[in-house]
Amino acid sequence: MTPTAPKAPVPCEGCRNGAGLDFDFSMAFQPIVDMETGQPFAYEALVRGPSGDSALSVLSQVTEENRYAFDQQCRVRAIETASRAGILDGPARLSINFLPNAVYSPLACIQLTLKTAAAHGFPTDRLIFEFTENEQMADPAHVANIVASYQKMGFGTALDDFGAGHAGLNLLARFQTDIIKLDMDLIRGLDESLPRRIIVAGVVRMCAELGVEVIAEGIETQGELAALRAIGVRYIQGYLLARPGFETLPAVQRPMPQRTALAG
Repeated sequence: MTPTAPKAPVPCEGCRNGAGLDFDFSMAFQPIVDMETGQPFAYEALVRGPSGDSALSVLSQVTEENRYAFDQQCRVRAIETASRAGILDGPARLSINFLPNAVYSPLACIQLTLKTAAAHGFPTDRLIFEFTENEQMADPAHVANIVASYQKMGFGTALDDFGAGHAGLNLLARFQTDIIKLDMDLIRGLDESLPRRIIVAGVVRMCAELGVEVIAEGIETQGELAALRAIGVRYIQGYLLARPGFETLPAVQRPMPQRTALAG
């Protein structure tokens, strides 16, 4: 699918070329693994400092004045860096975090992304845009419009940190992203907590009825992986499988889940 630019309002300067950012940054990539194939379903682009410094070192410099330019440059850097790392040599998708409050118009603010994707031959249907429910949604209707617009343009959409932030179920009732990512705090110690397993299993069943895929993130132990696979979660992200690679696509370590008794 060749990226094509839809008719759109004239973008502001920040959306047109990412102008207004006075600091540099780069990207690391962590695979989201399809446990049925053992291969990456997607790579999430994670902000890092220009020398691989922490995300906090970058995000602490984002202000109300430069957030539009930062959001635009995150998309550009993710596509450019992933392309250089060889993501287009395989079928994996690229998941890019975005700030809903930095998108004043979905069509206007997507133009630089489309231009960058076209320059690298990056198919639009291999791009996923994810946002976190930890960010307070001042206008859920605006977020719903962004999600619907992106889906119409052929992008995937994901709601990150589901279960940890502001009114996750309420957001999912208002609009359905293509994917939800279960927050790592909900997953931690899953194999030793019956209430957590019941909650996760309920979310998985609900999403299946809604046609929404589920990704579990932050997996660190064999027990957590085994519990998720027993529940039926197919897509897994976490240190157990691969740590983020700075400007590279790290290899996947695929541990075999052990059959262990789940604690009540």
